[in-house]
Amino acid sequence: MRTGSYIDGRWEHPRGERQVRNVDPADTSVVLAEFPAATPADVARAVEGARRAQAAWADVPPPERGRVLWRATEVARRRVDELALALSREEGKHLREARGEVLKGIAVLEFNAGEGFRIQGRTLPSETKDVFTYTIRRPLGVVGMITPWNFPWAIPVWKAAPALVAGNAIVMKPSEFTPWTASLMVEVFEEAGLPPGLLQLVVGYGDDVGQAIVDHPDVAAVSFTGSTATGLGVYARAARRGAKVTCEMGGKNAVVALADADVDALVPALLNGAFGSTGQRCTATSRLLVDRSIAGRVVEALVEGARALKVGPGTDPAAQMGPIVNPAQLERVLGYLELGKREAKLCAGGGRPAGLERGLFVEPTVFADVPPDARIFREEIFGPVLSVCPIDGLEEGIARANAVEYGLTSSIYTRDLQAAMRFVERVETGMVHVNEPTVGGEAQLPFGGMKKTSVGEREMSTDGLYFFTEQKTVFVNFAGGVARNFVR
Repeated sequence: MRTGSYIDGRWEHPRGERQVRNVDPADTSVVLAEFPAATPADVARAVEGARRAQAAWADVPPPERGRVLWRATEVARRRVDELALALSREEGKHLREARGEVLKGIAVLEFNAGEGFRIQGRTLPSETKDVFTYTIRRPLGVVGMITPWNFPWAIPVWKAAPALVAGNAIVMKPSEFTPWTASLMVEVFEEAGLPPGLLQLVVGYGDDVGQAIVDHPDVAAVSFTGSTATGLGVYARAARRGAKVTCEMGGKNAVVALADADVDALVPALLNGAFGSTGQRCTATSRLLVDRSIAGRVVEALVEGARALKVGPGTDPAAQMGPIVNPAQLERVLGYLELGKREAKLCAGGGRPAGLERGLFVEPTVFADVPPDARIFREEIFGPVLSVCPIDGLEEGIARANAVEYGLTSSIYTRDLQAAMRFVERVETGMVHVNEPTVGGEAQLPFGGMKKTSVGEREMSTDGLYFFTEQKTVFVNFAGGVARNFVR
């Protein structure tokens, strides 16, 4: 395992006084690694090195940049089991889910490799004779990235891949809880032939390393994924000095199930959406708004399914749900469980499972009869907790779905196409699913939300690429020396 930071093509241990301590959340007595954290001085060195490397990278034709990403897909595919195991060990995700995350990151690499051939400008007519007008896209320079622990491979990849193919250099701060996976991502790009200096990894803490990236005058753009409170602070600080910013933040995603929903399809989708990845994903299903006519049957099936889930280490083949990532997050989730017991009816879970005391485990939990003003209905928990609220029809479902400050993703289960399309048009989320879980995204499709979920441009797809570029408009006068007349 590589430890430390990666600056100018070399692994090193910074001289910071703080330590990064990487612990297995399935057994907190196991320390995977411990090393000095990076400092703001290391960020300054990383930015300077990235600035030097980017000048040459910007002159490399975009298709050739894409070929580096294509080689990275081949390296990652060869190392998929190694990547999945590291991810599972330090984040807690079940190996099956970890492997799925690695494969998703590979799909993102594949898509962006092809984008090297598709960085498009436009040709547009000029209102003046003998003037040719068009647009081109150019890289920004050095871009900063602050990435979370819950998808420690896929999210860094879907930020880094478009930034690199667009011609930028990167200074990245991964989560201090998942540095192993981040180091493997660097190794993948290194083995693929990415020139030194274009991907700088500074492993440290948000209040010094993250802040130093956001504040550095040579960082032209900042891409952040994390909590809403932190993201809004990042947005304000970076925008204040004129940097481009995109932030993907919280979610409180709802499934609306109408009276005609296919319950046999709905319940497995809810179990996957609420408890997959231990509920620690921004697209997780945290609310079910279910028509009263089927609510009892659905809750009964959910309780049976939740109780049947085997909780255990991600490396246990029999386990279906892993641990919470760190002690602070565990305490947060447990606090919401106690709150939920006062606000609603506890139907399943509600505490820590027996026999797993050395790990940060919590039971898959279902609350029923949750009032819309309850905190567990409105606030992001980021754990395996599903709140069920009965509704009377589509209109109430839409209103309840929209009655939170977040707007990432949503879903409706119904056989009525008209009702489904009305939901699609009126629900206040950036992504909408019909008759499938709230989770999931694809490399070629924009990812992002509304309200306090997102600020700035969408990620992934061509939108994600274009965030890392500046558009330039070009006027070519071929009138043979005749001055252009700007006055009609």
